[in-house]
Amino acid sequence: MSTSGLKAIAPVPTAADFLDIVLSRTQRKTPTVIHKNFKISRIRNFYMRKVKFTQDTFDEKLGAILTEFPLLDDLHPFLASLMNVLYDKNHYKLALGQLRTARHLIDQVAKDYVRLLKFGDSLYRCKQLKKAALGRMATIMRRQKDPLAYLEQVRQHISRLPAIDPNTRTLLICGYPNVGKSSFINKVTRADVDVQPYAFTTKSLFVGHLDYKYLRWQVIDTPGILDHPLEEMNTIEMQSITALAHLKSCVLYFMDLSEQCGYTVEAQCKLFHSIKPLFNGKPTMLVINKIDVTRLEDLIPENRALVQEIIDAEDVQCIQVSCYSEEGVMDLKNKACDALLAHRVESKLKGTKINSVINRIHVAQPKARDDLVRTPFIPDVIKERKKYDKDDPDRKKLLRDIELEEGGAGVFNINIKQDYILANPEWKMDIMPEIMNGKNVADFIDPDIAEKLEALEREEEKLQAEGFYDSDEDIVDSDDEREAVEAQKALKHKIHSQSLKKSKKNQSRLPRTATLRTLSELTTELKKAGYDPSSIEARAGVLAKAQSAKRKRTEADMDVDMDDADAGEGEEGDWMDVDGEEQTPNKRVKNNSGGVIAKHARAPKSNRQLAGMRDEQQTSKAFKLRNLGQRERNRLAKAGESDRAIKVKMPKHLFAGKRKGGKTDRR
Repeated sequence: MSTSGLKAIAPVPTAADFLDIVLSRTQRKTPTVIHKNFKISRIRNFYMRKVKFTQDTFDEKLGAILTEFPLLDDLHPFLASLMNVLYDKNHYKLALGQLRTARHLIDQVAKDYVRLLKFGDSLYRCKQLKKAALGRMATIMRRQKDPLAYLEQVRQHISRLPAIDPNTRTLLICGYPNVGKSSFINKVTRADVDVQPYAFTTKSLFVGHLDYKYLRWQVIDTPGILDHPLEEMNTIEMQSITALAHLKSCVLYFMDLSEQCGYTVEAQCKLFHSIKPLFNGKPTMLVINKIDVTRLEDLIPENRALVQEIIDAEDVQCIQVSCYSEEGVMDLKNKACDALLAHRVESKLKGTKINSVINRIHVAQPKARDDLVRTPFIPDVIKERKKYDKDDPDRKKLLRDIELEEGGAGVFNINIKQDYILANPEWKMDIMPEIMNGKNVADFIDPDIAEKLEALEREEEKLQAEGFYDSDEDIVDSDDEREAVEAQKALKHKIHSQSLKKSKKNQSRLPRTATLRTLSELTTELKKAGYDPSSIEARAGVLAKAQSAKRKRTEADMDVDMDDADAGEGEEGDWMDVDGEEQTPNKRVKNNSGGVIAKHARAPKSNRQLAGMRDEQQTSKAFKLRNLGQRERNRLAKAGESDRAIKVKMPKHLFAGKRKGGKTDRR
């Protein structure tokens, strides 16, 4: 687990906020209406639910905090030590332990009061028990004010820690303050560490990343270390010691021989020897920085001997660099990465795990059967091939030469056809056949197309001579046009049938058995039933004569004779067909009362809107007053005088009851 895995921790609320969150959630998520006349079992369940819900919410929130904060025993030793240095291991464990105890106490309080609520004998007693339970839970949480505040500070600091992976390839920079450690990490990575001319500019670990040999490396810049006992080191220095002790890395120990850092060469050499036990089992490089000011060769003999003693150690390499002039910086990076790679491979080869995979990474070599030297075979044609010389006039012409001849890049267009492999090379530049609808036209060409076309033309001439095309009203040019005409007809029929269906929607339908009867059928049925149909026959005869007369009359005298016909029809009921009489459809229409009126009704004798009015002046005044009275209703979009609907001013769903779970937005 890297430090980036520690960052996914939710904010820790204060004790007061914690209580607000839990109690408001209890109020929102549980029922709120209870009456004393409810059954006592219902009242008990109501308050038990409140207590249990509050306990579950406390449990959930505290459990999330305890789960998200890591246990030091489960972390990588480097991360555990770093957290111990930064936050004090005992204080951290104590805070988590207090929250764990608080959760247990809240569970016990809820358990005790639920047991008491089971025996509550009234609404008042149950309510007081619920109040006491929530009050004791709140008191327990208020006591956790300090642990919660401490854990929130730890969370904020963890979120600002750099993402250090303890298991990846790492270059670790250490040394006295102000010797150029941060300048080096800024040169080789994309990190931007603050560089100042005073000591302890870097107060915490900084991480940068670089790529070498297609691998990602992390470079860690540590705060400066002073040469004094471990017990006297402060938090800033202990971060460096923790990184040196726990990270498997290549250690770069920086020294400033110019002593511009404020510390002598002797002090820097002593610090190297005092922390050297932390370098065991790690490739170590002594980096002599600021060689643009002082080189190793420029030192006085006493100091030179001290440095040479470190260099002569069998596991230390010495490299001189200058971060100011960038001399040797890339060389140092490459050598450090190579040394760490070699060390990691070597350590893996020493382990037991290598035995299971060594057979898969072994490269087999052919065994020499004799002492012959088998050189690679190169054909003579290749050996004798003339080397390309662009100044040779007889050289092979390349495509680049053709491009330059024909206008250069952007003008020259490569000829794709020249490499076609065809039966006849002369076909290469032929024009390609056209493609239509994704198909090659050439694939559909008939070799006898000309003869067939001529036969078709002769047939057309013959049809034309016979007059086949003289009346071209019903001729449809193609199948598509024929289908379009048929579709148009079908659409018209559909529209007509739909309009008929709509017009008959609110009319009563006659059953199929009740079809139009003839007069002879009616009289036969009446005679069988024992009735005399003579009056009906006479009536039908009169109607038939009147109908035939009306068809012959003009529209002008149709209005004159309508009253007699209407009066006669009103006596007997509906008219009917007489045998042998030709019927004309759509000439008569039934009215609502069952009578028959003409299709073209006459104009009314008087205008009912003017009834009771003295003259036109009085009529226009009445119309104005009517419109004035209707203006307010029209403005309010009311249907009429009786439209007095008053909308509900306080809709119940907005002003009564509670909002549902999780909803705070009424929209």
